[in-house]
Amino acid sequence: MRFLFLGDMVGRSGRTAVFKQLPGLIADLKLDFVVVNGENAAGGFGVTEEILEETLRAGADVMTTGNHVWDQREALEFSTRHDRFLRPANYPKGAPGNGSGLFEARNGARVLVANVMGTVFMNPSLDDPFRCAGDIVAACPLGEQADAVIFDFHAEATSEKQCFGHFLDGRASLVVGTHTHVPTADHQILPGGTAYQSDAGMCGDYDSSLGMEKEEPLNRFLTKIATGRFDAAQGPATIAGLGVEISDRTGLAEKVAPLRIGPRLEETIPAFWR
Repeated sequence: MRFLFLGDMVGRSGRTAVFKQLPGLIADLKLDFVVVNGENAAGGFGVTEEILEETLRAGADVMTTGNHVWDQREALEFSTRHDRFLRPANYPKGAPGNGSGLFEARNGARVLVANVMGTVFMNPSLDDPFRCAGDIVAACPLGEQADAVIFDFHAEATSEKQCFGHFLDGRASLVVGTHTHVPTADHQILPGGTAYQSDAGMCGDYDSSLGMEKEEPLNRFLTKIATGRFDAAQGPATIAGLGVEISDRTGLAEKVAPLRIGPRLEETIPAFWR
């Protein structure tokens, strides 16, 4: 199975780049399944139903989120109507929406997608992500109810992300980190066969501070005084993510490599898809 994960869409620039590039990528690379993290898509803070629906129309199969999931208050309502919109699964019982789901890929494979949020340096502080993830894979094991298992781990601390990957090694096809908006250079296949990367990066303007216009965050570092709000940067965006070849036999990863298209960062397409 050919799987693509795209990191956090940030603002109009990021989502426009995804909407423009994704249909062609699906066709040209013959992608079977695509997950996009959309939690910063609406001006950098949350996601609207209109943006969700446009992302799905562009070809994404599932949208994951993170700590900004409820920043657009309408998400509290539309999350109950869209099973392809995931909020972190380790929200307390009773939270609207779903944190995981089983979906059908274009090749007919059953794909379990789960969105879990870390607890180190994160707000709000949610339930234990390791226990939550363990419960999810126990209820829908790889090779039994699921042909592939994908985890978006939305977290700040690299140590927590790495331990989360090792915790699920052999039980997931991919564990990929989001939230820090900078693509890391540690894509690999762990000993048990799980593809891993600490952060997929963002789909946004990299002439920025994590996708936001750089003047206000820079001012706050220099003066410790807020003089305005954070606004999403509007320059040309780079889409960043991860491509994975998943075995149709075992559901584990066979190949993994980053994907980056756009200005500022070095462009790359997984060699095994060229």
